[in-house]
Amino acid sequence: MNKAELIDAMAANSGLSKADAKKALDAFIEATTAALKKGDRVALVGFGSFSVSTRSARKGRNPQTGAEINIPAKKVVKFKVGNDLAKGVK
Repeated sequence: MNKAELIDAMAANSGLSKADAKKALDAFIEATTAALKKGDRVALVGFGSFSVSTRSARKGRNPQTGAEINIPAKKVVKFKVGNDLAKGVK
């Protein structure tokens, strides 16, 4: 499912217009991004939680040459699935 299909599904299930569903989805994405940038955790009970984690620097290998390279540390977004979503997928 891509973003347009998600907007269509949100509109159909909620009775909102597609324009309003798009605004709601965009607002959710903006709010989640802003919270994660601040280092907060976004938890949606039953669905899951988004958090930011730091991946430490490490050594890697260039697959073409086999040469060792340094991979710098970086922040990554993690998602942990909630129980209701996990049970709903089974």
